[in-house]
Amino acid sequence: MTEIQIDDAALQSMQSLLGEQFKDTLEFCCSEFERLANEVIATIGNDKEAAIRHAHSLKSNAAQFGATSLSEVAREVELNLNQDNAEKAVNASTDLLAQVSGSQAQLRAWLEAN
Repeated sequence: MTEIQIDDAALQSMQSLLGEQFKDTLEFCCSEFERLANEVIATIGNDKEAAIRHAHSLKSNAAQFGATSLSEVAREVELNLNQDNAEKAVNASTDLLAQVSGSQAQLRAWLEAN
């Protein structure tokens, strides 16, 4: 099973920054995680530049909202694509959807608890 890591401090910081808009923004980000991961998977074998862009966006968005393990997997995909190591990028991408669903669940649980 894929370990999911969430940075509580990053979430608290975003909650403080966004105030009333935090819940809606977090829900939007959760759906963006899924969209971007699916885009990475769809493009990784046939459009390297698009896959890099999507992995980069996923990495940044996940990190900003404390989904550290998801961000790390996206970083690994992006890095390997940039280094022309498609096999390693594809291998790393196999964890993306599990990371997305696990991160979404933990972020939503955090939201309910806070």
